[in-house]
Amino acid sequence: MWRRTAVNIQKAIRQNPRGFLCSPLIHASGNSFKGINAFALTAVIGSVALCTNANNEGVNKWDLKDKSQCKADDFLYPKIEPYKTGRLQVSKTHSLYYEECGNPNGKPVILVHGGPGGGCSPTMNRYHDPAVYRIIALDQRGSGRSLPHASLEDNTTWHLISDMEKLREELKIEKWQVFGGSWGSTLSTAYAEMHPTRVTELVLRGIFHIRDKEIQFYYQSGASFIYPDRWEAYRDAIPEEERHDFLSAYHKRLTSPDESVRLPAALAWTTWELSTSNLIPPEDAVDKSMDNARFAEAFARIENHYFMNKGFFPTQNFLNDHVYKIRHIPTVIVQGRYDVVCPMETAWEFHKAFPEADFRIVQTAGHSAGEPGIAAELVRATNKFKNNKNY
Repeated sequence: MWRRTAVNIQKAIRQNPRGFLCSPLIHASGNSFKGINAFALTAVIGSVALCTNANNEGVNKWDLKDKSQCKADDFLYPKIEPYKTGRLQVSKTHSLYYEECGNPNGKPVILVHGGPGGGCSPTMNRYHDPAVYRIIALDQRGSGRSLPHASLEDNTTWHLISDMEKLREELKIEKWQVFGGSWGSTLSTAYAEMHPTRVTELVLRGIFHIRDKEIQFYYQSGASFIYPDRWEAYRDAIPEEERHDFLSAYHKRLTSPDESVRLPAALAWTTWELSTSNLIPPEDAVDKSMDNARFAEAFARIENHYFMNKGFFPTQNFLNDHVYKIRHIPTVIVQGRYDVVCPMETAWEFHKAFPEADFRIVQTAGHSAGEPGIAAELVRATNKFKNNKNY
């Protein structure tokens, strides 16, 4: 049965690629797959993958290519340099780095990076049309180029929300689009729920709500069944007698004053995440994650700090419980079907609580914004909103 379905799907792709991608098979709107085997569907799309330059005006031209030829660069805007950089002193301790790219008089968007602790990267500037958008990147407390590096002092979700507001006021922006993935989706949602009148649109990817079941799945037992080979290094960094609670065991090491204890733990933690973020992990994922100890220290320390404190939210379902405050805000949610870092259950529950949002499932992707299907949908979302003059 599924083989006949596969043939029909391939035929539909060849005859009308754009129409197929816009069908419920690709974009979930609450409908099921009507009995189609998801793995069979993935195999079919893998053999006849769809690529397009999503940054072309209107996304009018679609090309059929072998999946192996698709890469995020097929969809992203060209690399750009900031026209302005600055620092925002948000407390006696913390000085935050920010930069602006694109059109100084354009539609403002704040880029909310992941982790927490990940910092902004130049690639994050490439999901928005630089001729239209005023693109603002902010390194959160302790992250990226912000100082002090890897600091946990006065570093909570509520501090970060306050920092975003201080930057908005500093830049004299009335409203802005909020764009964030992974932890960035968490902070973006929390910010919007606290300041709904300041948000024009939300573009969210890899939904994460820092609930116990999400943390347990990825850092204790769950994802290890899918990536046992990548799990071993993460597991072996902790003595066997402490492995009943990896989060606490890593916390003890990541907060150690001894760098020789802290850095190996940070590298093991960071390598686990970076090597499992793609549906098909790059062969050099482990090597790349081991190259930057400075990045790993901030990434691992700050992530673990937030996870130990349950994101500093008062309840497990805080974001879904307060979603009524933002259901009027135009929103796109992009989720990789095979995301093991932020499994799709959280995105699905968020979608059920927020049915007005445009929920897009990428069937051939994991967690990373750098996967071709994820990149294409994120650019499609920002293009959808770029002519909104609601700022």
